[in-house]
Amino acid sequence: MAKTRALRRRIRSVESISQVTRTMEMVSTSKLKRAQDRVVGARPYAQALAETIADLLSPELAERFPLLRQPEPPAKGGPKRTAVLLVTSNRGLAGAFNANLIRAAVQRERELVARGLEVDLLAVGKKGINYFKFTRRPLALARLDIGDRPTAQHATELAQPLIDRFEAGELASFDVVYARFQSALSTPPVVERILPIAAGRTDAPARRAANFIVKPGADELVGALLPLYVRNMVFRALVETAASEHGARRTAMKNATDNAGEMLDLLRRTYNRARQGQITQELAEIVGGAEALNG
Repeated sequence: MAKTRALRRRIRSVESISQVTRTMEMVSTSKLKRAQDRVVGARPYAQALAETIADLLSPELAERFPLLRQPEPPAKGGPKRTAVLLVTSNRGLAGAFNANLIRAAVQRERELVARGLEVDLLAVGKKGINYFKFTRRPLALARLDIGDRPTAQHATELAQPLIDRFEAGELASFDVVYARFQSALSTPPVVERILPIAAGRTDAPARRAANFIVKPGADELVGALLPLYVRNMVFRALVETAASEHGARRTAMKNATDNAGEMLDLLRRTYNRARQGQITQELAEIVGGAEALNG
């Protein structure tokens, strides 16, 4: 009797958890579509920016803009500090999503320290911030207010101080660690170098033409586009991580719901066998008692 009561309690517990995970899966599915639309909308703009800069740049122009210059190594008098921005989520229950991002950031920090650089860590998202608090690693910046609906203003607030420091010669580089949204099932962590900007970097073949007529001059356009490019790269990192979070959580909650269903099937079979054995035992006791009275 005690065994069947314990099984009933466990079945009710698993059913309750299954309802929660199914609900979270449905919520993440609805949010994923909107986040995915933002990613799809941001990518063409970023590609167009990169292509435009690649078309306008020349070796002579590249030397005039600090955001394009490769600093000297620390051993030769170059800046000794660098910045790494880690983008994670504010909530868990997304499988290994945040753990993979944190691991990539820690690995990047170790690589930079091995090159003789001092790393300023910037963290967006509660999970990354809590990890570095737990490990007693000081953060140069911690932002909890961005959430899963980042804006261009958020990207500007993150990027502009780093742009100013890089132009002033205080930073050797700026990297961002984020989750690239490939599909709901594939959200790999990515470490991407933002500063210095790689001249002519683009995802499409170069489209240089010899007969450009540029008004205002190419130097004015490039000077305006380079900071915009950096801010947009940070915005893309925020948007893609937000979409990846929903995709990872949906996958994790679907797996949890499926596992709960399998566990319920097993528990119900076990309960039915235990209940059947109990009924059989009670019948045997009744029959045995009746025979004893008749005898």
